[in-house]
Amino acid sequence: MAAAGILPTPNIAGPLSVPEPVPAPSAAEALTPLIRSTYTTSELCFFVNGRRVTVPNPDPDWVLLDWIRAQDNLKGTKLGCGEGGCGACTVVLQTIEKGRKLRHVAVNACLFPLVGVDGKSLITIEGLGTVTRPHPLQERVAKMHGSQCGFCTPGIVMSLYALIRNSYRDGKFHLSTSDVELQGHLDGNLCRCTGYKPILEAAKTFVVEDLKGDLVEENNSPLISIDDISDSSLRLPSDRSECGAPTNGSCGRPGGCCRDPSTSSYGSSIGRGSSQESGITRATSVDSGRGTASPNSFKPYDPTAEIIFPPALWKYEQKPICYGDGRKIWFRPTTLEQLVELKDAWPSAKIVGGASETQIEVRFKKSEYRVCIYASDISELNSFNEPDTDSELGDLSEVSIPGNMSLTRVEDLCATLLSKLGPRASALGALGKQLRYFAGRQIRNVASLAGNLATASPISDAAPALLAADSAITIRTKREGSYDLPLSTFFVKYRTTQLPASGVITHIKIPLPPPKTLEVTKAYKQAKRKDDDIAIVTVGFRVRLDQEGFVQQATFAFGGMAPTTTVATTTQRAVLGRRWTDRSTCDDAVGALLKDFDLPFGVPGGMAQYRKTLTLSLFFRFWNESIADFGLAQAGEVIQEIYRGVSTGTRDHFVDSGTKVVGKEIPHLSALKHCTGEAEYVDDMPQQKNELHCAPVLSTEAHAKLLAVDWSAALEMPGVLGYLDKDSVPRESNNWGPIRVDEPLFATDEVHSHGQTIGIVYAETAIQAQAAAAKVNVVYETLPAILTIDQAINTGSYFDHGKQLKKGAAIEGSLNDTFARCEHIFEGTTKLGGQEHFYLETNAALAIPHTEDGSVEVYASTQNLMENQIFVAQALGVPMSHVNMRVRRLGGAYGGKESRSTPIACLVAIAAKKERRPVRMMLNRDEDIATSGQRHPFQCRWKIGTDANGVIQCLDADVYNNAGYSYDMSGAVMDRACTHLDNCYNIPHAWIRGWVCRTNTVSNTAFRGFGGPQAMYFTESFMSVIAEGLKVDIDELRIRNLYKQGDLTPFLQPIDIDFHIPTMLEQLSASADYGNRKNSVRSFNSNNRYRKRGICMIPTKFGLSFATALHLNQAGAYVRIYEDGSILLHHGGTEMGQGLYTKMCQVAAEELGVSVDQIFNKDSQTDQVANPSPTAASSGSDLNGMAVKNACDQLNERLAPYRKQFGPDAPMSVIAHAAYRDRVNLAANGFWKMPKIGYRWGNYKDPLPMYYYFTQGVAITEVELDLLTGDHTVLRTDIMMDVGRSINPSIDYGQIEGAFVQGQGLFTMEESLWTREGELFTKGPGTYKIPSFSDIPQIFNVSMLRHDSSGNAISWKHLRSIQSSKGIGEPPLFLGSTVFFALREAVKAAREMNRIEEPLSLNAPATPEKLRLAIGDEFVKRAAVVPTEGETNFFVRIEE
Repeated sequence: MAAAGILPTPNIAGPLSVPEPVPAPSAAEALTPLIRSTYTTSELCFFVNGRRVTVPNPDPDWVLLDWIRAQDNLKGTKLGCGEGGCGACTVVLQTIEKGRKLRHVAVNACLFPLVGVDGKSLITIEGLGTVTRPHPLQERVAKMHGSQCGFCTPGIVMSLYALIRNSYRDGKFHLSTSDVELQGHLDGNLCRCTGYKPILEAAKTFVVEDLKGDLVEENNSPLISIDDISDSSLRLPSDRSECGAPTNGSCGRPGGCCRDPSTSSYGSSIGRGSSQESGITRATSVDSGRGTASPNSFKPYDPTAEIIFPPALWKYEQKPICYGDGRKIWFRPTTLEQLVELKDAWPSAKIVGGASETQIEVRFKKSEYRVCIYASDISELNSFNEPDTDSELGDLSEVSIPGNMSLTRVEDLCATLLSKLGPRASALGALGKQLRYFAGRQIRNVASLAGNLATASPISDAAPALLAADSAITIRTKREGSYDLPLSTFFVKYRTTQLPASGVITHIKIPLPPPKTLEVTKAYKQAKRKDDDIAIVTVGFRVRLDQEGFVQQATFAFGGMAPTTTVATTTQRAVLGRRWTDRSTCDDAVGALLKDFDLPFGVPGGMAQYRKTLTLSLFFRFWNESIADFGLAQAGEVIQEIYRGVSTGTRDHFVDSGTKVVGKEIPHLSALKHCTGEAEYVDDMPQQKNELHCAPVLSTEAHAKLLAVDWSAALEMPGVLGYLDKDSVPRESNNWGPIRVDEPLFATDEVHSHGQTIGIVYAETAIQAQAAAAKVNVVYETLPAILTIDQAINTGSYFDHGKQLKKGAAIEGSLNDTFARCEHIFEGTTKLGGQEHFYLETNAALAIPHTEDGSVEVYASTQNLMENQIFVAQALGVPMSHVNMRVRRLGGAYGGKESRSTPIACLVAIAAKKERRPVRMMLNRDEDIATSGQRHPFQCRWKIGTDANGVIQCLDADVYNNAGYSYDMSGAVMDRACTHLDNCYNIPHAWIRGWVCRTNTVSNTAFRGFGGPQAMYFTESFMSVIAEGLKVDIDELRIRNLYKQGDLTPFLQPIDIDFHIPTMLEQLSASADYGNRKNSVRSFNSNNRYRKRGICMIPTKFGLSFATALHLNQAGAYVRIYEDGSILLHHGGTEMGQGLYTKMCQVAAEELGVSVDQIFNKDSQTDQVANPSPTAASSGSDLNGMAVKNACDQLNERLAPYRKQFGPDAPMSVIAHAAYRDRVNLAANGFWKMPKIGYRWGNYKDPLPMYYYFTQGVAITEVELDLLTGDHTVLRTDIMMDVGRSINPSIDYGQIEGAFVQGQGLFTMEESLWTREGELFTKGPGTYKIPSFSDIPQIFNVSMLRHDSSGNAISWKHLRSIQSSKGIGEPPLFLGSTVFFALREAVKAAREMNRIEEPLSLNAPATPEKLRLAIGDEFVKRAAVVPTEGETNFFVRIEE
């Protein structure tokens, strides 16, 4: 390649020391000689799924995912977040390790540098199998219902694939349930649909069977986890010979341990039978043969039949590579010397390993690194010679870890050396523990210690552990050679180090204490989530004692408490020379820590009091644990962290015997497609001829006047063709809205929210469009912004709404007299934050114009085809009949694509019409979160009166939601919230008022539950206040207040015979042993000072229908029978993971008397079913199912003579052929509208029902809370749901589990934070945390209501719903609040122990910060932070 002509001008960054005054060389002078002498190729050579690929001079902006998705046959690998946080892009690299051993490395393709695949074998989801010939892993995940929307599934399958392939080594099999679940192999993957349980159970089937190899003895395994090493490894034993001794007990392997007494060996085939059955009694989907998959139905796994490593790569010789263009250039040196020469020639060149930091800076911070060096293929920076002999281990005084060794390998190395060295290697144990919870496995597989330290993050996980261990780094430059630098002097200021611009970190040296030295090093990290989360505070502690127990050395290092990783110098001095075990030493250290870290209230990152509290708590934990490790502990409670175990759970599988197809647990019809990557989403559709790509230009102000928008720089960018803004559409066509048409497609004179669309840029490629959009210059005049509910209330900033509910005395007037008659009155304000939908597939659309007639076909990831159609037609100025909206499937939605998908469809359609070319847009994660809205933040100001026994008499409530800058569906959300403020309790007199707040935040929208969960959370909150105020058992209080048949809701709908809450409370309480477990919790709490447990049982009642949007309660369907007996089905619903297509096929098959295989449910489109209602409100099956049934009824009537003629068992092919020959119409349009409903607000005399029926449920959850940190784990959850007569129980189980975990996230973990300037801070998986695999209940049992308390089967025929089933998508979500309320009980127990008498105020989400501060112990009080005058918190919670 011609290097000199493409090289950018270097930006040489000098070291902190004053450099010699040498002139900066030009680009050509600096790099051309090296390129000509060393970098002779610009070609990448690698294998993809066994086939050789050569890529000459690739696009330097591409990461691996860009190249993969540019291939027409490799669309299974998805873009989910772009920052390595969701795992949707996971692929596997086969690499050669020392000793000619293969390792399968799961990596994030969205981050991994394309140059890094040279000389490697790449395996994508397509390489495993197809629908016709699936890999056993793909088959099991599909058959065991481990996929719903399917967008995350390929990435999860690939992570598991790497685990399974790495588990089979040298003919031996190294895999246990601990490997599957507890060692972090899945912590880089997220799923928003399933609740994770069926995925884990599918993976565990590979533990049940033998994989055609021998089960390896545990002590022979070279890979040992830090978490697997017993505490004795870190003790200072009296007899060192016991350290690390192998156990003789069973490992508890579900398929049987090699040490279990048994008459048969583990080496037999999968069909062995008995041991299979004994090992799976607790499994989710394999513990019943009634209609679901069992192990014997799976295709056996043969590891010898896997894709072989390409023989050519065994002999592949790496060559230095250089490629790029005039903007950016990549180098891949193969030796350390080459790397050092490059850095010397061009000091500002960016060294890249896994790009886990660099690519995020490029993608989201728009950083431009014009010269990048990929250093991960340099063997000198990866190789480590592990000591083997006792002599080598005894002589070891330090461990020198190669700078670019992957963190996964460092973690393994730490575990191995810790097991061999025992307490001498406690520093390695501390480091390994930190790395276990650093990011996800995919990132740990490519990231390095050198990269971690060089970025100088103040919240680095590794730096405090290394700093505490008195580590040093080895730096090499061309001019100075190699030298060591103490880590204690390495960090200078925020994101700045002593590393010279031309320097390379080659090693990290960790010293080891001499044998028999009394020294302990430990590390701790506190984050919002245990796995794959950035730290809030991270620490490393080391203390060395003399033989008398006095402190000789102490290093206490902290991250998250200063602009750099730093040491607590005052505290270190305070303990030196002191007897370590004296409580006064600990007390003085705590006081010194408060001096070392006196954070101001408005400190960057916020959480000042919590962070200060953590420094005290974590030191206290270290002090206690280290005393135990030294063998100096007195008998008492050991203050250990909470670690979860392997999860288990059951489903009470039940198959309705009265039907042929309906009620059967068939897998999702697209499940195998999900698992093989063959399921096509909008952005997977093949590139259209002349296709263009869009990128939005979004406001960077929350409220401002638009003074000028300059597009010139963007239009000069390569590949850019044009832009759209407010002048691109008629003014009257620029507004849209699902209820009120008040939101502009393009901002006009003002912007009203950070992230509001100003315009779009379109170009030949998506990368070009995104780069151009970043160049648009917008000039603002900032205006005052309203962000929070309180601000809106204080300024009277509301949307017109005015709806209220009145019952009892409130209908006639005031509730004052009613309150006056109450024995007790309670008042309060309860708040709940919003929730990001976090569907894995961001909003996407593709518009294909037809210039002949002005029509357009728009493929959109939407729940609401009709609304999209209306506003696309409006924007284009054409009739709706000229717009065909289509969608095959969505990669998750949860309400977030009911309305917020509309502007995306409009924008691509406008651009397509203008350019007469197909136009596509898929938002990146930041853009999607910034524009798509959230679950509404809510606040409720309530007053409630009871009699002497706590029976509720009256309620007066003002309910507020934060709508954002446009109305969207905020009023409808408020309506449902007001109608669910009763939950399951009778309130004789009620006055409930709803207020929709107008603010300058993103326009909030529908989200699973649609206001219902927020309202029921308020209900259970004031129930807790009543119970605590009256000192009444809250379960008894709930029973006293439950509805009875004939009672009226606040919207005056009678409670009828379908109210099954009392029955479910009784049955679930018995099956979950609730009474005894409550007593056990009390006993646990009385015996544990630093851990508390809580348990609670909560019911839910969720109304089904589109409430007051009466016109939406209708649906159409179109069923066609072809002459060969095959059947084509169209309906108005969309498939977004909830299994609607599967259920509709079951309904049609049942009604027509055929198998499901004969039904083809094609994609949803408006030219087949006109005016479809949105797939929302949990009504998809009800509405569309009845419409399908109506169409089938018509067809059955026409076919009745032929069934009589040919017999009831005649195949449809015979019947259809005969009917066709007789010219019978074999197509039918079905229609259904929901009867009996029709509520009108303000009608207190004779209102019609608001809801068609109620789906109900009960859940019991038990938790354990760490009082020192606020961390918790969910020990057990039991759920019982009344779903009527389920159309497909397995799909419904999945909906229940997935909704529960999503609700768990809402109430405990998922916190949305905003900057003071009005920008949403939590915009991706790095800052916004949804539940992961390790957050689900450790025991997770789900059942469905079948019979009454007398054992009589319950009939739901009175429902008049499809097959007497009930909607299930939204109702279980609120049951996730049982985690919150169980935590509340645990906090209450802690406060009682601490003798705190003030009433507990705890608002959701119950983050570790809120939980820890609510405990109110001495550490919390001493860490209090008082704001100065005018000082505000760093972050804003808009529910406040």
